Order: sequence, then C-alpha cells, then structure tokens
Amino acid sequence: MDFEPNEKTAQIQRQLERFMDEFVYPAERVAAEQVEASGNPHHKPEIVAELAKKARKLGLWNLFLPDAEHGAGLTNLEYAPLCEIMGRSAIAPRIFNCAAPDTGNMEILAEFGSDAQKKKYLKPLLEGKIRSCFSMTEPEVSSADPTQLTTLAKRDGDAYVLNGHKWFTTGAIGSEFAIVMAVTDPAAAPHERASMILVPTTTPGFQIVRSISVMGHAGGGGHCEIRYQDCRVPVENLLGREGAGFAIAQARLGPGRVHHCMRCIGGAQRAYEIMVDYAANRKLGGEPLGAKQFIQDFIAKSKMEIDQARLFTLYTAWKMDKVGKKEAAQEISMIKVIAANLLMDVCDRAIQTLGALGVSDDTPVAAMWRNGRSLRIADGPDEVHKMVIARRELKRWGHVR
Repeated sequence: MDFEPNEKTAQIQRQLERFMDEFVYPAERVAAEQVEASGNPHHKPEIVAELAKKARKLGLWNLFLPDAEHGAGLTNLEYAPLCEIMGRSAIAPRIFNCAAPDTGNMEILAEFGSDAQKKKYLKPLLEGKIRSCFSMTEPEVSSADPTQLTTLAKRDGDAYVLNGHKWFTTGAIGSEFAIVMAVTDPAAAPHERASMILVPTTTPGFQIVRSISVMGHAGGGGHCEIRYQDCRVPVENLLGREGAGFAIAQARLGPGRVHHCMRCIGGAQRAYEIMVDYAANRKLGGEPLGAKQFIQDFIAKSKMEIDQARLFTLYTAWKMDKVGKKEAAQEISMIKVIAANLLMDVCDRAIQTLGALGVSDDTPVAAMWRNGRSLRIADGPDEVHKMVIARRELKRWGHVR
C-alpha cells in the first residue's frame, strides 16, 4: 500500500491549503461576528456564501463524492488528506459543500435515489442551492440500536403518513427536506422494519419543536427536536426499497464515520499547532513554557497520537477502496473510536497549555472541544463500537480454534 498522494490529489491539496490560508482562516472571526450581529444563532454568515462561490469556481467542490458523475471522482484514500485540511476549520466544510449531514444524504441519494429524486433533491444539493437533514435519533428509545425506532410511516393509498418524535436532527433549520428513518412494517424482522423516506420540511405536520442547546450553544442549522404529526408524503418519496432503511443507514454511516475521523485529525492537528506555537513563545519565569516537562509530555503524546491516527485512517480508507465498506467494518469502528478520543485529548492538552486563553473563544480550540465532544456519541457511541469490535475478534478466534 502507498499513502503518498498522487499528482491529482497533491494538486487539489495545494489549492485547498492556499484557499484555507488566504480566505477561510481570516473569515472565521468575520463569520462569528456576522452571526452575532444578526441576532440569530442559525444565521448563515454572508462571508461563507461568498467563499462558497469562490470555491466552486476553483473546482474545490463536492470533493467527497467518489462518483465522478456527481463529485470529484476521488477515492476514499485520495479524499482523506483533503478532508483533514477542511477539518481544521468549523466553517470550511460548508464552504466546500462537504459538510455533514448533506454529504451523507447526497451519497445515499446518488446510490439509492430514483431519477426523479436525484433531479428534485440531489441536483440542488450538489449545487449548494439547498440544505438537508437526516432524521433518525429518537428521545424515547436508545438510538444506538436503530432497530428500536418507533416513528411510524403507514401506507395509505398512494402516500405514507408519518407519526413520531425525533431529536438531534442536525441541520433541520433552513433545510429543504429531511431523510426520515421510519418503521413501515412493525411485524417484519428487526433489520427490515424501517425505511428511508424523503419529507419536505414544508409538509403539513412537520414541526420543529426546538433547536437543542449543545454545551450551551445552538447555532448553525441546529440539532433539532421534531414532531411528525400526520405528515403525508407521496409513496415515490420512498428512498430505495421498503424495509431497506437499516441497510441504507449502514451504507451512509460507513463513509460518514471515516469523514468524521478525517476532520477530527484536522482539528487535532490545528489544536496541536496552536499549543506548540504558544508553548514555544510564551515566557514563564524567563524561559519558554515549552521548557516545562509537563508541556513537553503534552506535545510528545499529541504528536505521536495524531500521526498514529492519521496512518490508521489512511489505512482504513485504503481498505474501503480495495475491498469495500462491509469488509472494512472493523477498521471503521476502530478508527471512529480512536479519532473522536484523539480530538478530545489533544484539545484538552491545548486548553491546559493555553490556560485561561484556552477556554475562551479567542482561539478555535475551545469550540473544537465543544463541538467535537458529541462525536464520541454520534454515529454510534464508543461503547457500542468497542463491543462490536470485541465480538468480531472473539468470533474470529473462535473459528480459529
């Protein structure tokens, strides 16, 4: 295996790094000021829209899609270093149209959507004209096991009628539609009970109850609580076949988990750089803060862990390309746990090194920690992934003996 970027990827990487340096990093504070000035935490900063137009003109757009018809045609391995670069800034994924949950929604629409669905929903998503959300998690059941979902989509003639209660539907505010995972056959086998259904947010009965505050913040498109009350949509809004909801969710979450890992490494790398720069230049008792053994321990651990996680992420992406998402499931679970914890550990060390500055929003580190903490829960909590990892290993060794 060779993790050296090919010339195509290296060229995009250089373009992306220049764009980040010239436009994205300077825009971070401006974007925050524009949101604050609007008085609406869900306001989309004007500067993000401006930079998105620039990025699209340069071809730095939809880089995540391996399908050359819709995206850049990059493999998972080729996309990995690019996603890491975008993970260095909270506003970057939106600028390059590579932000979750739109990325996952575009992937499954490209793979499972009908021609009509692609025209109505996928095309404007690819063009950045609309946004979407993914509605699966429910407050009344443990959503670590999607087979327990209770939101019901009942067939009524040429329509599905949805009733249920969802929350942590990320990005719902300002979205054009939701992809809803709902039970279509309660009597079916556990993994065949649910389906994916496209629900426009203007549908009567689609009610955003609130944007849930996460670590004291409720910005962007929100992490929303939603009620579906007699939401009636045409049967042609079914994504894929009826009963395939669980399989489609797994197809969506595989690449999505690895994208999260890539962004985690980018965030950890930036936090690391901020920490080292501060430690090298901040004086304490007449010598650099970095002369202290505790700080050197922070730096050494962070450097080793980031490089280890990056290599394992590249290996996982390589394996997905070579043998497929299903065969790389063990590596996907492992790196998902590793990368989410890496981000937390490195950000925590950086915060401690920066002192009072670290807990402020004068650097991006505090926001990285605040936003990143949920990744140990999202797309499957650490504990579930560890359990699955162990079970696979036990099964493998059981067969050996």
